[in-house]
Amino acid sequence: MTERKSQLDTGAVCSLLLCCVLWGLNHVATKVTLVEIPPLMQASARSLGASLLVALWARARSLPLLDRDGTLVGGLLAGALFAAEFACIFIGLQFTAASRMVVFIYLAPFVVALGMPFIAPTERLFALQLGGLVAAFAGVASAFAEGFSAPVVGAQQWIGDALGVAAAVLWGATTLVIRATPLSTAKPEKTLLYQLAVSGVLLGVASVLVDEAWPAKLTSASLLPLAFQTVVVTFASYLLWFWLIRHYPATRLASFTLLTPIAGLFAGALLLNEPITLRLVVALAAVAAGIAIVNRPPSEKSLRVTPSQL
Repeated sequence: MTERKSQLDTGAVCSLLLCCVLWGLNHVATKVTLVEIPPLMQASARSLGASLLVALWARARSLPLLDRDGTLVGGLLAGALFAAEFACIFIGLQFTAASRMVVFIYLAPFVVALGMPFIAPTERLFALQLGGLVAAFAGVASAFAEGFSAPVVGAQQWIGDALGVAAAVLWGATTLVIRATPLSTAKPEKTLLYQLAVSGVLLGVASVLVDEAWPAKLTSASLLPLAFQTVVVTFASYLLWFWLIRHYPATRLASFTLLTPIAGLFAGALLLNEPITLRLVVALAAVAAGIAIVNRPPSEKSLRVTPSQL
């Protein structure tokens, strides 16, 4: 049986902070790479490259990844959702700013919070914690409205924003699939390999079907960011993330990742000179407050009434 802790400890918090910083930078790297490599092709390349790294990592550690353990159906579904999520992200970045995209993607915790009680009742959120998610949602909704009323990137900014929201739903659904299937006790390497291999193939096929043009040239301006996405983000940080899902409450993990928009906002501003609007800053403040509330331990009164509510 896999040991699962009920609260986030210091190691988990530090790991999450590292992941949040890397994921915030990832959207900047993706947008930079889009100058030379089209979105679906880029997403496929990084998934396939990272899947090779996972396979090599598993072989070096003598981890069996091909044994029959009942994870095939869940793995294929998680991989398909993963592919759809990143198709939305990579295409959406053509229409909206990286700093905006990273805000909308982190609506995912709301999907997890709504779905997790049906999978693991002990991970449900109490009234105060749900209030924290609602506060964060209000801030994100305000930022989304800006894409219609006062776009800061272009007239089609709302398309990119909408694809960011769709990616959030798909990410949340992927987390729920992992927890609801035998993947919840599978090795992190196997869970990640399912998603990378399946998504790499599906995204590659999609790239061919939409007739994406092959890059006219490849320079360090796109290859270095692609390498960062593949090795540091898609391989290393995702492997760490799936290890965390295996050992800690998914709802609390998902809520903590709302810190990522802060990293993405400043990365977009510092590296891409993207605008920081007051409405976006207010949205991020609401998100930060929501994290603190969601991860606040439930009161004794709440714990006493839990059995009657399950």
